[in-house]
Amino acid sequence: MGERAKEWLLAAGAGAAVGALSAAAVMNLRSRSKRRDGYVRELLESNGVAARAGNARSSRHLGAVGSSDLLSDEVVSEQLTRNIQFFGMDSQKKVTESYVVVIGLGGVGSHAASMLLRSGVGRLLLVDFDQVSLSSLNRHAVATRDDVGTPKALCLKKHFSMIYPECQIDARVQLYDPSVEAEILSGQPDFVLDCIDNIDTKVALLAACVRRGLKVLSAMGAGARADPTRIRVADLRESSNDPLSRSVRYRLKKEHGIEGGIPVVFSLEKPKAKLLPFQASREEETPSDYQIVPGFRVRIIPVLGTIPAIFGQVMASYVITQLAGLDFQTEPVVNLDLDHYRILHQRLIEHEELMYGTAEQVLVDAEEVMYIVKELWRGRSARDQNQKETGRKMWRSVNELMLVRWDKSKPAGAANLILLKFSEADAHESTTLDHIKEEEPEFYTMVSRVLKRAEVEFGL
Repeated sequence: MGERAKEWLLAAGAGAAVGALSAAAVMNLRSRSKRRDGYVRELLESNGVAARAGNARSSRHLGAVGSSDLLSDEVVSEQLTRNIQFFGMDSQKKVTESYVVVIGLGGVGSHAASMLLRSGVGRLLLVDFDQVSLSSLNRHAVATRDDVGTPKALCLKKHFSMIYPECQIDARVQLYDPSVEAEILSGQPDFVLDCIDNIDTKVALLAACVRRGLKVLSAMGAGARADPTRIRVADLRESSNDPLSRSVRYRLKKEHGIEGGIPVVFSLEKPKAKLLPFQASREEETPSDYQIVPGFRVRIIPVLGTIPAIFGQVMASYVITQLAGLDFQTEPVVNLDLDHYRILHQRLIEHEELMYGTAEQVLVDAEEVMYIVKELWRGRSARDQNQKETGRKMWRSVNELMLVRWDKSKPAGAANLILLKFSEADAHESTTLDHIKEEEPEFYTMVSRVLKRAEVEFGL
């Protein structure tokens, strides 16, 4: 037999072997898939969840078996495997054991609730008085035309029961107001998501959460916007370019004495469209014909469906990572351009030359100054990290700031620079770290913690 023929035979044999192995792998995969499908079918049937009945309730909820048993379950662990790989088993258990309340189930709230469910949150309370409409299908997470006219809370529960039946879902067709505060906020929820678009109920809910010491994340205005790159998470007092944020801040301060401390999701983008008046499809119709609750929907907010969906996804991501104990720093809202950072860099050089006769030990450039000012000190003096001023007031304060060494015996590197006002910088240069540590232990500890973060992130 010729060499060429031998090569063909060997190739054919190898191909057959590979084919046999591939076939075996496929058969094994199909077998596993059938076993799993059968397991899921048995699971659903045992819980009374028929293929087309979306309103069934699961009997294998957390109250019956607990999160540890759930995560050891074949189907549940496979469904949540990517989360388990990301967080680790112990952290995912925290998510699975958690209880989250979502109030407002429109474009923002439905997407937030959907991702909380898909991430394995064990218990959800879904609250909304409103119904699914045709016009809400451009932004709702799960609603279909068949759901039009159905209460949003029940619509979500129906679809959610088919996605993750192990979750305990309490759906309430109810308007939140102070009279139902105890009913809605009892049970020690791990987080409350405020996705309400009415300012009166929004302010009442946020005030109640602060008073009760509950963790809350609030969505500001998502309507009439188009740019997803401008969405941020920050303290309420730092939100800007958002009329709803301004109104909420004013009402919370005036009526409840609350000036901040509430994280919010908002957009830096100015609204691209104005509120539209109600337009009846028939002459005899009035706004009240479309209102579940009097006073709602008198005017309409134009909405690009992608933006409230992203708001909801951002909210879910924030809450899930908080529940899992994953620590990360949100990007601060500091309105500076690169020229301002160059000015701060130049001030540092001039200060070093004045204090030490040379700038040779300045180990940062303008881009690293940007990190130090924006990420570490959030555009504020190290001695004034609780400063409430934003916008133009903050711009004025930034123009009075400079970077100086924390420890004068070490070079001016990223892990040894603090941002101070001019007068504070002079006082700092005339004292010692030992004195600060003795007289101001909390300040010393805070600065040490911040600079340690820089040391880790720069790999110093």
